[in-house]
Amino acid sequence: MLALKQGLSLVSTNTLGGWQPSDETGLEAWYKYQSGITLNGSDVSAWADSSENSFDMVQATATEQPAYNSGAIEFTPADTHNLQSASDITLSGAFTIGIKLEPDASNLTVLGSNTTPNEFFKISTSTTLRFKTDGSQIEITLDSGSFVADLYLVVTRNASNLITLYKNGVAQADTETLAGTADINAIGVRRTDLNPYDGTISEIQIFDTESTALTANVNTYLSNL
Repeated sequence: MLALKQGLSLVSTNTLGGWQPSDETGLEAWYKYQSGITLNGSDVSAWADSSENSFDMVQATATEQPAYNSGAIEFTPADTHNLQSASDITLSGAFTIGIKLEPDASNLTVLGSNTTPNEFFKISTSTTLRFKTDGSQIEITLDSGSFVADLYLVVTRNASNLITLYKNGVAQADTETLAGTADINAIGVRRTDLNPYDGTISEIQIFDTESTALTANVNTYLSNL
């Protein structure tokens, strides 16, 4: 049984065989499932970046610390639960973002900047994902189903600024174009503490590259969590 105490760090020794996000030179940040988590009692005060870039996500305010729940991090919007990095992850060109999550509602921020306005990845409705960078905005609508479920998402932007969303490994028909630099320094909120996330997040992978092979690897990896 896991003993919970002040300042406990959780570092998993379990790894999946084959490809790992750390195999990629384009890995910007990796918030790994059941790894690099520091607990304050049963709440998460930090989620360390498992890449070499040290974009650690922390929360010093106890009332805003999300809960640790069976390996997932559980965010409650009424308490504005969030984690933040001291510096920005900036994605000015192509990127790939993979997330394992279980949202409980809509109009909630998954990733964003809590210091720069108009920078976020948000589940706008149960069927729509909204992206905003440098004041420009696009929305992608699911082919079917909803986001209110246990699922994994992969979002890519190629060299032509085409945004593609994959839900549980399936590319959605609705693609959009969005240029600009995406700034990320928070999990669960956007500036300032708006649209807090509701639900759990188990893993986040962020790359400053995009390719068919990378997309396939991220989807396969997340499907096995």
